Amino acid sequence: MNSPSGQSRQHLPAPRNRGKFQSEAERLSADVGGLEDSLFQMVNDHQYASLKLRENSEKAKKDAIQKAVRVSDLLVDAVNGGVQESFVNQKLIELEIRALSTTITRFMKQTDQWLAATHALNTAVKEIGDFENWIKTIDFDCKSITTAIHNIYQD
Repeated sequence: MNSPSGQSRQHLPAPRNRGKFQSEAERLSADVGGLEDSLFQMVNDHQYASLKLRENSEKAKKDAIQKAVRVSDLLVDAVNGGVQESFVNQKLIELEIRALSTTITRFMKQTDQWLAATHALNTAVKEIGDFENWIKTIDFDCKSITTAIHNIYQD
């Protein structure tokens, strides 16, 4: 391993002192090696945990995208279903309007025929009334002439 100064760190040979110092140096050397191993293990554990977290995040992201697409599809289907129903209703209304328009046209023609017949009947009744008045007038004139002739012959 490199030291912070960039130089390679070498294990120093144990001092030639005997006794307590030699065992402490060995213990420190062993502790440093153990610390390096522990630090290396912690870095590896962190990288593994980060990788797992990244994988889980990607999986969750893909799952969320799939669910969002599904929701979007369901919403589109719901809206399209309403639009399709409206379209069918519109076509039915248009057919009903055409049928009603035909019926109205037929009733208008029939009404015109009834009006013409009523007008002809009114005209005929008027003519009958005029004829009756004419008859009354002639009858009155005839009676007047008859009375006048009768008066002339009696005098």
